[in-house]
Amino acid sequence: MTTHKVKALLLGLAMAIPCALAAADRPSVRALKITVLSTMLADGDELGEWGFAALVEADGKKILFDTGAKTDVVQKNLGTLELSVAEVTDVVLSHWHWDHIGGFMALRREAMKKDPTALARTHVAAGFFDPRRGTPPGIELNRMIALRPEYEATGGKFIVHERAVELQPGVWLTGPVPRKHPERNWSGDTRVITASGEREDTLADDMALVIDTRDGLVIVTGCGHAGVVNIVAHARAVVRPARVHALIGGVHLFRASYETLKWTAAKLSEAGVDHLIGAHCTGIETVWRLRDLLGLDRTRCVVGAVGQTFELGNGIDARTIAK
Repeated sequence: MTTHKVKALLLGLAMAIPCALAAADRPSVRALKITVLSTMLADGDELGEWGFAALVEADGKKILFDTGAKTDVVQKNLGTLELSVAEVTDVVLSHWHWDHIGGFMALRREAMKKDPTALARTHVAAGFFDPRRGTPPGIELNRMIALRPEYEATGGKFIVHERAVELQPGVWLTGPVPRKHPERNWSGDTRVITASGEREDTLADDMALVIDTRDGLVIVTGCGHAGVVNIVAHARAVVRPARVHALIGGVHLFRASYETLKWTAAKLSEAGVDHLIGAHCTGIETVWRLRDLLGLDRTRCVVGAVGQTFELGNGIDARTIAK
């Protein structure tokens, strides 16, 4: 080996060792439980709806991810599941669509009766409050524009994220997700009004929650309008290039062709997916197809249902109707 090659090798090792140490020292979540609070499938006293919400419990701290579609569904499901958000300070709204923000103010007002700080801090991505137009014409579609002053009047605060951020050790928000892969995971003819003019609404404000654990990344999505492949790639770039231990939530593939599902599964396989809860807009057939394409079984890939949980170390606790 030449002197030049030896120097290059030593330089590479010197650069790699600090990176390896940094990765080893990175805070990771040791205890994690995620409970689905809103989606279409429900059993017993729980209610189903076209929407999504989940309660994320990471190392003793709780985060509410999305709030469902109707004003009362998540609140009622919390009651039947014997859960509470009164001790939850932070809310994450994955994007502006009505089926993810419907229970927002009702939950805030009810939780405030026990603790004024409950649900008092809400995280959204840049573009979340942009005006939207579509059908019917002339009507503002973005309900959060009107709800913003109402929420702030209660003492609530919105935090708008331009980029990825670590909310607590090992718990990240993606912020707006770069669209490097050609996924078109949105529908309709909605237009967005921005400072640069009016254009098609590609849901630039769509973001996901990423939890870094010893077993890999756990990713929670609302609808995955940025594209599930783009979301996974971004999560692995900003947090760490670990395998995906679990993917939970909606990924908006219920109308996708089989060719699209094959491409998506091939890309996801590169990152490794150990568990999948396909809720809300994922689609029942899509979950079945992805189960086969990803080489998972019915204990590790299920249709999302209200009350269903994923727990680090125990995997998915699926309700019978979801298997």
